[in-house]
Amino acid sequence: MGPWAGVVCSLFFLLQALAAPAENSDFSLEGDYLLGGLFTLHANMKGIVHLNFLQVPKCKEYEVKALGYKLMQAMHFAVEQINNHSSLLPGVRLGYEMVDTCYVSNNVQPVLYFLAQEDYLLPVQEDYSRYVPRVVAVIGPENSEATMTVAHVLSLFLLPQITYSAIGDDLRDKQRFPAVLRTMPGADHHVEAMVQLMLRFRWNWVVVLVSGDDYGRRNGQLLGERLARHGICVALHEALPTPQPGLAVTPQERRRLGAVVDKLRHSSARVVVVFSPDLALHNFFLEALRSGLTGIVWLASESWAIDLALHNLTELGRTGTFLGITTQSVSIPGFSEFRVRRAQAGGRPPPPRSSGTGRTRRRATCNQECDTCRDTLEAFSTALTLSGERVAYSVYSAVYAVAHALHGLLGCSPTRCSKETVYPWRLLQEIKKVNFTLLGHHIFFDEYGDLPLPLEVVQWQWNLSQNPFQTVASYYPVQRQLRDVRGVSWHTPDGKVPVSTCSKDCQPGQMKKSVGIHPCCFECLDCPPGTFLNKTEDEFDCQPCPSNEWSHRRDTSCFQRQLTFLQWDSAATVFVVLLAALGFLGTLATLAIFWRHLQTPMVRSAGGPMCFLVLAALLLAYLMVPAYLGRPTEATCLCRQTFFTLCFTVCVSCIAVRSFQIVCVFKMARRLPRAYGYWVRYHGPYAFVAALTALKVAIVTAYQLATPTGPTAHADPGDPRIMILSCNPNYRMGLLVNTSLDLLLSVAGFSFAYMGKELPTSYNEAKFITFCMTFYFTSSVSLCTFMSVYEGVLVTFLDLLVTVLNLLGISLGYFGPKCYLILFHPERNTPAYFSSVIQGYTMGRD
Repeated sequence: MGPWAGVVCSLFFLLQALAAPAENSDFSLEGDYLLGGLFTLHANMKGIVHLNFLQVPKCKEYEVKALGYKLMQAMHFAVEQINNHSSLLPGVRLGYEMVDTCYVSNNVQPVLYFLAQEDYLLPVQEDYSRYVPRVVAVIGPENSEATMTVAHVLSLFLLPQITYSAIGDDLRDKQRFPAVLRTMPGADHHVEAMVQLMLRFRWNWVVVLVSGDDYGRRNGQLLGERLARHGICVALHEALPTPQPGLAVTPQERRRLGAVVDKLRHSSARVVVVFSPDLALHNFFLEALRSGLTGIVWLASESWAIDLALHNLTELGRTGTFLGITTQSVSIPGFSEFRVRRAQAGGRPPPPRSSGTGRTRRRATCNQECDTCRDTLEAFSTALTLSGERVAYSVYSAVYAVAHALHGLLGCSPTRCSKETVYPWRLLQEIKKVNFTLLGHHIFFDEYGDLPLPLEVVQWQWNLSQNPFQTVASYYPVQRQLRDVRGVSWHTPDGKVPVSTCSKDCQPGQMKKSVGIHPCCFECLDCPPGTFLNKTEDEFDCQPCPSNEWSHRRDTSCFQRQLTFLQWDSAATVFVVLLAALGFLGTLATLAIFWRHLQTPMVRSAGGPMCFLVLAALLLAYLMVPAYLGRPTEATCLCRQTFFTLCFTVCVSCIAVRSFQIVCVFKMARRLPRAYGYWVRYHGPYAFVAALTALKVAIVTAYQLATPTGPTAHADPGDPRIMILSCNPNYRMGLLVNTSLDLLLSVAGFSFAYMGKELPTSYNEAKFITFCMTFYFTSSVSLCTFMSVYEGVLVTFLDLLVTVLNLLGISLGYFGPKCYLILFHPERNTPAYFSSVIQGYTMGRD
């Protein structure tokens, strides 16, 4: 062969080599076992494009998403690290196939591609337990809706799917999604972190903005339920319009956005929670900037909590404070250098390594190219470096979880692995059992397939020298606690925590009265006296104090009421006791005088031996006066309500009998001599007194059995701070029962005495009986009248005073004149004098 022939052959082989497609290691890498990767490298919202034509959209026509490309590099870095620098899979090379899922319909074609075999066919079989698809596991996609679309297909083959940022709680349902796992906590924990942040800063009046897709609706509903459980009210709940892909903002969308922003500007709520994909928020925040909205605290869901495109709108700092819930930042050693090295190398793959069962990549699937990804990543390199490796660690740990599962499934030793066929369902079982430590974090999946890594609350910063997403708090899913809240710089005029409440907090001792339909909107009312407010039990009702306690207006607790009763040391009580003592001594002296002059006409005309019964009852009644004083007891109450009233009944009944005898002696003796004879012969006076006393005993006994005998306390109506300790809960009824028979006897005694007003002047006892009975009746009726309008401690004192005065009325009014005649006019206490008076009265009547 000539020299020209050699040159021609060389050019032929060179052209053939140039014509062969160069593999782009950013999207594919040969290996013994392939991993599938689904990442959003270009931004496009859900729309209606797929309904217009049956073609997978070309992702490279949309805007590059720097964070998505960074996550794809994290998977590439993890695979390269395991292949080159790890003893995890010795002798085994991992490969990958990655696809850009910029649009919702992009998820279908990659899934079919991953499930197909080398011949791009997906056979229809009855049993797929021995089926080996192209990839052994799938990492991604990023959002919940796309994850569920992929999971519905992959779960039929039990092909492991580990998503790195989909938080939807529907994915926890292992009946529907048995092959789905997550390397981050679910929406339940993200929402709980938000709610605890609101409680930490005492925000109970918030606005909720959601996107119109499943992500916004489901998480918005979950947030609403959690807010209601913690007493946080939603002032406004709005759905943001979904922009159409590739189209400018329509007038209808602009009006809708303007209406939402206008409602925010007029709302008193200063905290706005936004559950929406990042791409749906660009137009909204532009409208917020255009309208000059300020002073808002924006709480970002994980979908846009660390979005660099929105953060690039530096004017957003004027609208308020941005706080987001995202995964914990974990530094991945060597990853930053890897990204720089890849960008400088232009993405050329490393030299191929030998592989025993190596798979070759004949053709690429759609959307495995990105001409401007490295340039865009370079533009955001500083921000990506400062913000740390947040979601990147979720991708990194997902790859290592698959590698550890393969390590166990292949029976790897420190030097080699068996390289046997890996069936998806067996690998899924191994992944669920992995338990290892990666960069200081414990990697395992709980019963719902979630990795409970801590979350962080980040604040957006626009200082180019600082981390754009500064950590200000941490949330721990296992403990369900928000901790380490620190360093929040509030974008408010005074730098203080913004207030977002429908109503100001009530002062201590003030209850809340709802205004409108929201329990967070209320007015504050003072708790009235006798009630208090215990906020731990109920903030909307004042609790009444116990019966023995009281409170002032706006009190938060009750205090013991002051017990009051008749004290021994009060001036009024001492005065009444002195009167009772004088009455007792006077009655005792009367008893001695009557005993000494027992056979004289004066004593015999006053009733003779019956006088001693009256005097003995009076002495006993005086002795009962101390029972009214001091703290009431069962014994003193029994004395008041039984013995004292019985003694007084004996006195009144004896006087009534005596007034009746006066009428019989001087008026009826001549008209009814036989009746008078029986009265004298059968000791009528004593029988009458005994009968009345027995009746009174029956009345008192029945009343004592019907009512409690011990002391009871009731509030003083004049001063509720005072509790009156008395013997009867129904004092007026008891006094009426005890005095009813005595009042009747006093009326009868008065009537008989009045009938004898014409008797001899020197002998007449009727006027003394009339005085005694009139005084008793008047004082008792006055006391009952006073008790009907007043219930204070003065009732007990007046009862005692009236009782002592009545006793003195009998002692002095009835027996006093007789003692006076006996001692100072003995000439009138002779039988001759009494006979002359009676004879003169009889002759005068004739």
